[in-house]
Amino acid sequence: MALSYRTRKRLAIVLLLLALPAYIIVTVTLVNLFDRPPFLLEIAIYVGLGLLWILPLKRLFLGIGLPEPASRKAEEGDGRSSGA
Repeated sequence: MALSYRTRKRLAIVLLLLALPAYIIVTVTLVNLFDRPPFLLEIAIYVGLGLLWILPLKRLFLGIGLPEPASRKAEEGDGRSSGA
């Protein structure tokens, strides 16, 4: 079942506002359970975990910043040229 554009946009906002801060809190808590690693290793852990959260959600965020698909089709189909 495919999500509509509006539903994907709302879900992306909810994830960014609620799930991402929760993920950050969990990540920092888990890293703090261990002795502090060397600085470069610690940076690598945070960067790796920072990229890891987006992998399962990549499809959700694709195209969210673009105009709604229905309005894009209307703009493309109106016959006007926006070029020089």
